[in-house]
Amino acid sequence: MSEVLYIHGFASCGKGQKSTVLKAYFGEECCDAPDLPPAPFDAISMIEEIVSGQGEILLVGSSLGGYYATWLAEKYGLKAVLLNPSTEPYETLRPYVGWQERFCDGERFEFKSIYLEQLKHLKVSPKRGNYLVILQSQDEVLDYHKAKLFYQDQRVVVEYGGNHRFENINDYLSMIGNFKNAE
Repeated sequence: MSEVLYIHGFASCGKGQKSTVLKAYFGEECCDAPDLPPAPFDAISMIEEIVSGQGEILLVGSSLGGYYATWLAEKYGLKAVLLNPSTEPYETLRPYVGWQERFCDGERFEFKSIYLEQLKHLKVSPKRGNYLVILQSQDEVLDYHKAKLFYQDQRVVVEYGGNHRFENINDYLSMIGNFKNAE
C-alpha cells in the first residue's frame, strides 16, 4: 500500500485545507505535506528527498504542486493526482516576480525571475507517470482547458463549477483512494 505526499501550490503551505482533509482521510498513509521553498530547484530537491526514502508513494499536487508532481511522476514512474495543475507556471507566475506573502500565514518571500527559468527546466510531458487529473471549470487563476489538453491521454475529470482552491476536495476522496489502490 502506498503512502500519500501532498505538494502545495504557489505561495501556499503544506498545512492547509487540502492537506488536512487528505491526512484525515488517509490517516497514517498520508506521510507528509512539507512547506516548500519558493525556488523551484530547491522545492524539487526537498520533495525528492522524501520520495527517495519511500517505497510506493502517491503524489497529490495542487496548482504549482501539480506541475512539480508531474516532473516527479515522470522521473520516478509514480502515480499522481493533480488538482487544477499548472501547466505553464513560467508564464502564469511572471506577474508575481518580487516580494509576495504566503496565503497561509502571511510570511513574506521573494519570488525571483530566475525561478521562471528553473520552472522551464522542469517542464515534462506526461508519458511515464500514471495520472488522475481533477479540474474545476471555474478556476479563477488557471484556464482548465490548458490542463485538459496537456493531460488529454490521462484520466481527466472536469467538474463544472468550483474554484482554484478546490474547496470541495472532500467530494473526491473516494475517487483518489480508488486511484491510489488500483493496480
